[in-house]
Amino acid sequence: MPTDLPNLLTLSRIAAVPLLVALVALRTPWGDVAACIVFSAAAITDYYDGKIARERQIVSGFGRMLDPIADKLLVGAALMVMAGNGRLTDWTLYPAIVILLREILVSGLREYLAGLQIGLPVSRLAKWKTGFQMGALGTLLAGDSAASVLHLSVLPVSLIGEAMLWVAAALTLMTGRTYLVAGLHHAEADSAGRPAGPRREPAVRP
Repeated sequence: MPTDLPNLLTLSRIAAVPLLVALVALRTPWGDVAACIVFSAAAITDYYDGKIARERQIVSGFGRMLDPIADKLLVGAALMVMAGNGRLTDWTLYPAIVILLREILVSGLREYLAGLQIGLPVSRLAKWKTGFQMGALGTLLAGDSAASVLHLSVLPVSLIGEAMLWVAAALTLMTGRTYLVAGLHHAEADSAGRPAGPRREPAVRP
């Protein structure tokens, strides 16, 4: 198994998932504080593993396979455990569903296009979506209970997290549509037996 730093950071995100679930399941204010810290630290590694990989020109099939999986496990676990523990309000559940469905859609598109040796590049808007999404989930994991023990009760932490999740869901729909259109374009070209355009390698990942 590769042991370079970018891959170790990716593996740390996967290792954080069971710890995150256990901390939320405690249903205590300090457990929520710890869950927020664990999630935020794991989310930050997503930025640094890619940054380090690009700077050091570290490319491996292991990293390209595991990096998107780690992201989806972290996001999916956070959404599911909060929903299961009643931490998402009725109106916040809808953007959570949108985000999960988009992750499934993009995973399917990437799997299909990989068979055509076509990469699905990450757009700038998708990066904004990821930023809002990670920020929203970290804030929601903390919630008002964590704010109270940290003497931040004056801030509507849960409300801020819910608003950010709706913004993330809106960006999710926009980027999901872009990826879907690109995927359908390549699928149509593949069915017609003609090239859909220049084949691109996926962005450098650890």
